[in-house]
Amino acid sequence: MLQQIFSHTPLYVWAILGFLVYRGVLASRAREVSLRKLSIIPLLMLALSLSGVQGSFGLAGVAPFAWAAGALAGAALAWSLTDARKIVAIPQRASVRRPGSWAPLILMMSIFCLKYAVAVTLAIAPAYAHASGFMLPVCLAYGCFSGIFLGGLLRTVAVYRQAHMTSGPQGAAV
Repeated sequence: MLQQIFSHTPLYVWAILGFLVYRGVLASRAREVSLRKLSIIPLLMLALSLSGVQGSFGLAGVAPFAWAAGALAGAALAWSLTDARKIVAIPQRASVRRPGSWAPLILMMSIFCLKYAVAVTLAIAPAYAHASGFMLPVCLAYGCFSGIFLGGLLRTVAVYRQAHMTSGPQGAAV
């Protein structure tokens, strides 16, 4: 059965997996990154998450509300857990220096595996798409994972903006 599941998985899914692993390994090292590049993964995870909700359950009913509740909870959690003291803003290059962490890789793999498992489950048992006992926790999880990425991004942008405003027109690293 597993062989059939994997053989019916489109090739682009494996390409997405490879990209996510690559970006997760990059995130494990302390590095300077532009704000634009820093927003790629949170926005990609947001798109994957919302496409998972829309494709599996639709955007009518409680699914988007469960997703939004999860996203708010995840964003609040990430905001509170992100140590702003470890983020160094570099306004003159529109970038930040962030410490390395394996958490982004773990989160990306969690979203990928959840999305994959939901797709397989619904292919085997399509009626689950209408079962609130399946749909609500899945949508909450999708939202929470996306919210964690967005909350971390928002916290980093807030640190950057604060440094940018206090550094004046010349721009100085904080």
